[in-house]
Amino acid sequence: MTTSVEARVIPLRPRVAKAPEVELPAEADPVSSAVTFLRNRLTGEYAVDEFGFDPELTEKVLLPPLRLLYEKWFRVSVTGIDNVPKDGGALIVCNHSGTLPLDAVMTAVAVHDEHPARRHLRMLGADLLFRTPLLGTLARKTGQTLACAADAERLLSSGELVGVWPEGFKGIGKPFSARYKLQRFGRGGFVSAALRTGVPIIPCAIVGAEEIYPKIADLKPLARLLGLPYFPVTPFFPLLGPLGAIPLPTKWTIEFGAPIATDSVDPDDVDDPMLIFSLTDQIRESIQQSLYRRLAERESVFKG
Repeated sequence: MTTSVEARVIPLRPRVAKAPEVELPAEADPVSSAVTFLRNRLTGEYAVDEFGFDPELTEKVLLPPLRLLYEKWFRVSVTGIDNVPKDGGALIVCNHSGTLPLDAVMTAVAVHDEHPARRHLRMLGADLLFRTPLLGTLARKTGQTLACAADAERLLSSGELVGVWPEGFKGIGKPFSARYKLQRFGRGGFVSAALRTGVPIIPCAIVGAEEIYPKIADLKPLARLLGLPYFPVTPFFPLLGPLGAIPLPTKWTIEFGAPIATDSVDPDDVDDPMLIFSLTDQIRESIQQSLYRRLAERESVFKG
């Protein structure tokens, strides 16, 4: 007979007030911390929310290696973190690039490590991510969910920070020649979610991700065969095999812009197509101008 260990599921609930902060005692040493973590895994003494987010696994296992990439490889600099609220819902809207979505992961690390409240960014991902074995499971464990209006509104109304990259595959898979030129922002579904929940929208500009995998060609027949949106060719991949998949150590800057308020919008206007289009265009232009400004200040791709 086999027995299964299941985590406690904590339902999301709208936050009407900030919960009192409780300072947890620090573990005596890394070994003690690891033993405690393993014991909790074996006994089921850990919690996940209804989306599958596992904060303990994220902080103890997944964040440490990502933090090395963030601090030592890309040497990320963050500005405007005070624009991210200390509590309550908010929507962070970012540009997307880099062939692989490392920019999304680094933004999540930036929010957690640089923000005084060490908040978790609940990222909205494409369905391809959740159809991919192992990656889909890891995405759920780190708090990501499908990029759909229902999930976005549920998270935002529960007081979560939600991250969206509205360029999608058009942004992340664009050729190197189109770097830092924002692609179309879809139909503005993210704006509609923010309007319906009354949360601020925070434009976020990421500089440095465009150059980690300079995409010079796209093998479309191979991409179709594998069911991928594109199959990139870079100066090093697939020529150098697995070594070509190592990202270039560019210097990154992540800038969180001034919040755009949505709580003053009349409830009867939240579905107004012109309002949604106007806000989408305002956010896109804000990010594009921040990118141009940061690029003008940058002296070197690798030194910043």
